[in-house]
Amino acid sequence: MRITKDQLKGALVLFGLDFTDPEVDMMLPNVNRALFNYEALRKVDIPYDTEPAVIFQPGLPDRKPIRGPQRFSTTIPVKRPVRAPKDLEEVAYWQVTRIAPLLRHRVITSTALTKMYIERMKKYSPKLLCLITLTEDHALERAALADKEIRAGHYRGPLHGVPYGVKDLFDTKGILTTWGAEPFMKRIPDADCTAVERLNKAGAVLMAKLSMGALAQGDLWFNGQTKNPWTWDASKGDYTGGSSGSSAGSASSTSAGLVGFSLGTETLGSIVSPSGVCGTAGLRPTYGRISRHGAMALSWTMDKIGPICRGVEDLAIVLNTAHGPDGKDRSVGADPFHFEPRRPLHTMKIGVYQKGFEPQQGGGFGGRGNPQLAEERRKVYAQALKDLERAGARMTPVDYDEGFTGMRFLLEAEGAEAFDDITRNGEVRTLKGQRANDWPNTFRSSRIIPAVEYLRAQRARATH
Repeated sequence: MRITKDQLKGALVLFGLDFTDPEVDMMLPNVNRALFNYEALRKVDIPYDTEPAVIFQPGLPDRKPIRGPQRFSTTIPVKRPVRAPKDLEEVAYWQVTRIAPLLRHRVITSTALTKMYIERMKKYSPKLLCLITLTEDHALERAALADKEIRAGHYRGPLHGVPYGVKDLFDTKGILTTWGAEPFMKRIPDADCTAVERLNKAGAVLMAKLSMGALAQGDLWFNGQTKNPWTWDASKGDYTGGSSGSSAGSASSTSAGLVGFSLGTETLGSIVSPSGVCGTAGLRPTYGRISRHGAMALSWTMDKIGPICRGVEDLAIVLNTAHGPDGKDRSVGADPFHFEPRRPLHTMKIGVYQKGFEPQQGGGFGGRGNPQLAEERRKVYAQALKDLERAGARMTPVDYDEGFTGMRFLLEAEGAEAFDDITRNGEVRTLKGQRANDWPNTFRSSRIIPAVEYLRAQRARATH
């Protein structure tokens, strides 16, 4: 009886349960037997990429998969561009839709474009702290191959020859993949993840493993805080603000024109938050749109992969390349992806979640008690709606019951299990972030989330 009656009664208080003394006495042998089972389970060697035997499917229980062929087009011009910019560095901030015609018609080469981005990365990343590994040799080899294929008439599509970077939680064969965390600084995978495989197949040029908050939290990693390129302070000669969200390096480098586009991940805001701060276009697709195979798991039932770009159409092009089943991630659906950029707005009915555009208590609009900030954001949102209406969109107010929203502990429970080994052996103490809201404390605290409550929350999620 290593677990005493007083210990068990204390645990029951935490779980909100009130049992009689005879009931607690009867429970004690079972609880102690379970402890031995837990200890035996901890000795089982489970490969890191093994997912729990529980799969979350987005959508309500009666949802049917979309049928029919995919409708996808772009606005990329077919005509050959007149000429290349006098200074190739002008292209650094261009969207993929403008870069692709230059490469397709051999107005510029992928090799020259890649070298330009590499030099910019070397120049600006030391202060932005947005880079973990520069894959220079690999990138130049891929760029040379792209040039050779395009010359031979084997054009693969709009990403062919375009340099890109990925958040450093995507496995890349033979290339350091650190998860931004001290315990994994020397980790080198032996295979590419599915998302990287598909971008490589499209002819894109991997040139950088980008910084990320340690184990996908915030913008602090083992070399420091990733900076927002919009916060340059000339008087200090440095960037003064962080990039927010764990896809910080992807947003920062894309915003600063150091890569053509990038990939990030989101569990709870890690694409949309740094994109909002750094002024990039970020897309958090529906869970199950893009395979998570070969990407670090924080929460198996909540992690999403998505692009960060300098334009909305670029997002669609990258998503179109990466989405769909791969036979490895069983959560991925086969629904086609529709994108029709030339479709007139007046032919569409756009729903507006009205509550999201109204002031909330405590400042609203992310103001967190700052009325001035709340008012500034309210004006931005109001102008966005006016611009859509002016463009011909039919705006329809919508509302829905959000139901129970206190499910963050699902993420925390899954994250605690994903990194249970480094919590037990103490390596979690080597992370730079050691505050109350950082992962080390969250992982420790999450050990006492009841399994029954976890499963109840998953059931509530399936119906809300």
